Amino acid sequence: MTVASAAAYVAALTVTPTNDGARRYHTDTSQKMAMTLRLTADEQGALRARAECEGISMQEAARRAVREYVERGEHRDRVAVGATRVISAHGDALDRLGE
Repeated sequence: MTVASAAAYVAALTVTPTNDGARRYHTDTSQKMAMTLRLTADEQGALRARAECEGISMQEAARRAVREYVERGEHRDRVAVGATRVISAHGDALDRLGE
């Protein structure tokens, strides 16, 4: 979680009093999107086992997996852009080194 997203999360917290006088904190649900994730039996079993090992819910494990997948893809994109720049700027030298 980035600092900006953590700040947005904290800003979205609201306090709701309950009938017994307790105060419950919750986030504004409009900031989240619901979806159905269909898994095979093997995928579900693996997700359940991994979540249990980490002491988290299956939902949290799936959310972490999505974040990691997106982060890896963004990293791969940045590396590709950097490699293209290096090849453009130093292609002749790279060719000579490869000979």
